[in-house]
Amino acid sequence: MFVPELSHTAPLEAVDAVLPDHVAWLDELYERGVVPAAGRREPRDGGVIVAVAGDRARMEEIAAGDPFARAGVCEYRVTEFVATKAAPALEPSRESAS
Repeated sequence: MFVPELSHTAPLEAVDAVLPDHVAWLDELYERGVVPAAGRREPRDGGVIVAVAGDRARMEEIAAGDPFARAGVCEYRVTEFVATKAAPALEPSRESAS
């Protein structure tokens, strides 16, 4: 699993101009089961996504497809983690502790 963290690199007006496309992108990822949760940070200077992707390369590819990233209004920092405990909805992504 991954926790991509977005940081805005442009004024909020520029971010808001791309927001509908970003939300549509997230909606598609929700439907595909890639993103079970996402939201903005407080204060509103970026956001956090919880994502299930096969590997870091795939996660980087997904992040690069974000309209925010394509428009240059955010940058990503991606943290990978091994989910050894998970709520039932995330159980398929859980890994054994080693």
